Amino acid sequence: MHMKNRLILAVLLLTACGCQKEAPAIPDDAAARVGKETITEQDVASRLALLTDDDREFAQTPIGRQNLLQIITREKLIAAAAKDEELDQSDVYLSIMEDKRAQLKEIYDEFAAQTLEQLWYNELKEKGETTVTDEEISSYYKKYPYEMTVKQIIIDNAQTADQVLRALKASPRRWKELERQYSVAPKSLRQLTFMPGEYLPDIEVIAANSPTGSVQGFFKTAQGFHIIMKTNEKRLSRKDAEPRIRQVLEDKKLDQVLDSLKNKYEVVIYEKSE
Repeated sequence: MHMKNRLILAVLLLTACGCQKEAPAIPDDAAARVGKETITEQDVASRLALLTDDDREFAQTPIGRQNLLQIITREKLIAAAAKDEELDQSDVYLSIMEDKRAQLKEIYDEFAAQTLEQLWYNELKEKGETTVTDEEISSYYKKYPYEMTVKQIIIDNAQTADQVLRALKASPRRWKELERQYSVAPKSLRQLTFMPGEYLPDIEVIAANSPTGSVQGFFKTAQGFHIIMKTNEKRLSRKDAEPRIRQVLEDKKLDQVLDSLKNKYEVVIYEKSE
């Protein structure tokens, strides 16, 4: 071969070698790649954690893993295309994200408050300030060994409550009719079973001193004007009553702590006139 031709061939070979790009190094934890974005094994694990037990079990098989990676890479492709179209800068997108950010902040703030409250409760228990003794439970059970069942109609104004009470006194059988027509109570409050200490004190006292089947009322509380009828009363065994009594006494001790805090921190509730 002529010397000139050999030199040209050498130059072409060197040029070809120089144009070849080295394949990018694959990170040790890489599971897939979309453009410049690497999908790591941690990304896959995070997605697995969101699946149901059956789907997670399938996704850990060879075929299931490939399906999962196809789903993840598809999502990344869509996201990349959307960003290329600058949809992430659009007014619609930014508005939706702002709304979601506000929602997540509310969730975070509520969770933070609940966590702090629970830590405070736990500290009270550790200090023994809400501890209930067996002697306290026995004493309470000796005094209140029973539960009562009442049904009630709650009305939002005194005049109507008086009219309904008169009608029921004359004909208790009209209870369902008048309840349906006038009661503002949710279904959960229309019939209640409670031990003394588990409901509103005023209602408990009236119920405890009323014969079964008699209409009593009306009594004003923060919920409205109550008309009640005790439908049952029964004695509880110590075994059944004990956990309920413990909760009642713990709540009472907690209320005492909160009352003491009201002396330390000023608490003001502003009631708007009707």
